[in-house]
Amino acid sequence: MAQTLFDRIWDAHVVTDLGGGWALLAIDRHLLHDLSGPGGFETLAARGLPVSRPDLSFATADHAVSSAPHRTGETNPAGAKLYASLRRFCDSAPVPFYDLGKAGQGIVHVMAPEMGLTLPGTTIVCGDSHTCTHGGLGALAFGIGSSELAHVLATQTVRQKKPRQMRITYTGVLGKGVFAKDLALHVIAKLGCSAGVGYAIEHSGPALKELSVEERLTLCNMSVELGSKIAFCPPDDVTFDFLRGLPYAPAGDEFEHAVSEWRKLRSDDDAHFDIEVSIDLSDVEPMVTWGTTPEHALAVTSAVPDPTDSTDAERRKGVEAALEYMGLCGGQSLAGTSVDWVFIGSCANSRISDLREAASIVRGKHVAPSVRAWVVPGSQLVKEMAEAEGLADVFRSAGFEWREPGCSMCVAANGDVVPPGQRIVSTSNRNFIGRQGPGARTHLASPATAAAAAIAGAIVDPRRG
Repeated sequence: MAQTLFDRIWDAHVVTDLGGGWALLAIDRHLLHDLSGPGGFETLAARGLPVSRPDLSFATADHAVSSAPHRTGETNPAGAKLYASLRRFCDSAPVPFYDLGKAGQGIVHVMAPEMGLTLPGTTIVCGDSHTCTHGGLGALAFGIGSSELAHVLATQTVRQKKPRQMRITYTGVLGKGVFAKDLALHVIAKLGCSAGVGYAIEHSGPALKELSVEERLTLCNMSVELGSKIAFCPPDDVTFDFLRGLPYAPAGDEFEHAVSEWRKLRSDDDAHFDIEVSIDLSDVEPMVTWGTTPEHALAVTSAVPDPTDSTDAERRKGVEAALEYMGLCGGQSLAGTSVDWVFIGSCANSRISDLREAASIVRGKHVAPSVRAWVVPGSQLVKEMAEAEGLADVFRSAGFEWREPGCSMCVAANGDVVPPGQRIVSTSNRNFIGRQGPGARTHLASPATAAAAAIAGAIVDPRRG
């Protein structure tokens, strides 16, 4: 019987079929961070249970710690207890903990792939909805809730219902100045933010081979904004080259044997998908969101929707509410809209390739006087690479603030907050009301578009810089 890639990974990890589409799955990697991890450990401690496989869990501080230069775990008072709790529990389990300023620390969805903790065909969970990011390397990865988190710590398994399956097939080539973030926003705008609810998404097709692993990680990261908790790309030579030599990847002959097994991780030609979608990359332009959901995205050269153009009363009401919150008028051009802040960071776009692209835009220029701009590398490794390459100096010379690795302003749970009513172009993954601070107005964009906005003091087409 023909199988999809998802079927192959799922079936290989079923411990017990629970009936009704439910299964108990074995988990290969459990990633923990300071916002959700302490609660899981506390649940185990209250019941007197040990961590089942501490060698398969990996923790870091990212969500609740400040990104301020020279920060400590106490710089953000609201997150200090979470940080201390995670470190204490990891020491006693013992679970590897990648502490501030140490090799391996960073946003959990950045540090795990770059260390080789994320491998094709593995199951990965984390108490974070953007765990689907790891699918960019061919893993079956998904976010879990607090009770599931405790269950994985205690048993290294989790109960899951098998989703339906969607395949998005990509053809064509991205144009100059267009990136994976633009592609992700294009797909979300085209399909809608609920299109993936109840589905595991396979990103596939000939065009995928032209995307780097870091671009695939961005594409899978944003798939949860389609409503899907699981998204992945079939592993290929691009994947294998990325993994070769990483600390936790197989080495030597074991790596070559692993590659021979990873090559089998593909969908059969006649495999069935419940939904098939085709996307032509040549149709994608630099994208920016205008409203309060990633679905509210359009080309940077376009005009904001006019609610009076809609005959659907409910949609018209939603557009009007989004425009009011964002301080925009229907029909106005997005380009030229002034901004107060620019944030380059988050698990969507804080990898070294993202920083290189942003630096290429700002080199030799300066941030507009009205803009406060931050660059927050996604991990200690990214930070060190960017500093060694001179990228940090480029950003500092241009007037950006160079920060410490972490989630920072993406989630505003760490003291890094956009003031009420101010407008920000952000490379993060969500523009929900209050996501980056109460009353903050967020426009999602690629690192290139964000960097160009910082220089211009307004939303602009990065291709015309």
